[in-house]
Amino acid sequence: MRMFKLLIGTLGLVLVGALGAPEGAFAAETPKLDTGDTAWMLTSTALVLMMTIPGVAMFYGGMVRKKNVLATAMQSFAVACVMTVLWMIIGYSLAFTDGGGMNAYVGGLDKMLLRGIGVDTLSGTIPETVFMTFQMTFAIITPALITGALADRIKFSSLLVFLSLWMILVYAPITHWVWGGGFLAEAGVLDFAGGTVVHINSGVAALVGAMVLGRRRGYGTENMAPHNLILSVIGASMLWVGWFGFNAGSAVAANGSAGMAMAVTQIATAAAALSWMFAEWISRGKPSVLGIVSGAVAGLVAITPASGYVDPFAALIIGLVAGLVCYWGAVVLKPKLGYDDSLDVFGVHGLGGITGALLTGVFAVEAIGGTPGLLEGNAGQVLIQLEGIGATIVYCAIVTFVLLKIIDAVMGLRVDEEEEVTGLDYSLHGETVQ
Repeated sequence: MRMFKLLIGTLGLVLVGALGAPEGAFAAETPKLDTGDTAWMLTSTALVLMMTIPGVAMFYGGMVRKKNVLATAMQSFAVACVMTVLWMIIGYSLAFTDGGGMNAYVGGLDKMLLRGIGVDTLSGTIPETVFMTFQMTFAIITPALITGALADRIKFSSLLVFLSLWMILVYAPITHWVWGGGFLAEAGVLDFAGGTVVHINSGVAALVGAMVLGRRRGYGTENMAPHNLILSVIGASMLWVGWFGFNAGSAVAANGSAGMAMAVTQIATAAAALSWMFAEWISRGKPSVLGIVSGAVAGLVAITPASGYVDPFAALIIGLVAGLVCYWGAVVLKPKLGYDDSLDVFGVHGLGGITGALLTGVFAVEAIGGTPGLLEGNAGQVLIQLEGIGATIVYCAIVTFVLLKIIDAVMGLRVDEEEEVTGLDYSLHGETVQ
């Protein structure tokens, strides 16, 4: 009886406290700025920007012929500038605001020109300015990756127009689908750092672009070997280091999730580099420098969607598989199909992104990312991942094709034969590398 009275009394105190509590006492706490999270995200933002300038610029610049190296580097630099402005004007708003009745597909215009974002505006525990700029670096590198498939033959003016429209009509909506509360997010698609948003997206656009643009003059008959692989090694190394900002930064916090993302990124990258190297060594008799750096990038791509959801063992498997798949895509598939993806953007980023997205559904660990995968009994997650892959491929391919055809009709896509033979450095920019 005494215990019963004690229990009733305790419950009474709780109820009195609850009824007498100030309004909102049990609501979620107001977000507060976390300086540790902010410092990490400032660092991550700088790392991801480094991936494009100078990372992609050097990686791609080293792989083209000498007469096109400046034009190739110029593309990455100019894209960084154009996408920065477009993201500030409209891209961020389309990707990360509520689109009302169209929210399943695209955001609204509430934050055009970054309206309403001030010094004290937060996104979670970090300033929204930092989150916006972090996402801006993703919007920069994704179009920059596409340029590799179009190298040596596209007009600079046409490229800028195409990628500007592509960012607004393709990249921003797909980003909203996955990360901005759109229909793929609602479906439960897992993409921690950009397997669909960045890599499948850029890879598919690259493939469509290469097919619409046509082969380079002399493709298959002339020597088109990279002119300076040292540049490519340095660029790939910058991509590897910068990718820690890409993946671990996508935790948007300095926490255990970021730590795990960093660990699995390193493991998958090394595994993929080795699997590509050994595959090439076995099939061609010698391991190439271009092969091992391409394998590393393939591993970075494949672990990107999985980095917040899988454990180190899964990362090892993902890396090993990605190296083999992407080697096959670049060395076997491309010659069989006959398209001229100059720097193997589809083979590495497209196929690597698809591989990573699928294997995320297989290896996802509930204790790490909150969602179990196939190996933990959730076979449906693989189907959900397929939905994300399919939607991205179909939408990106259709819109990319239409944009390229319109631009080709209005202003032309390719330089003329004389300009292509001379080289884009001199033809388009009036400069040469001595």
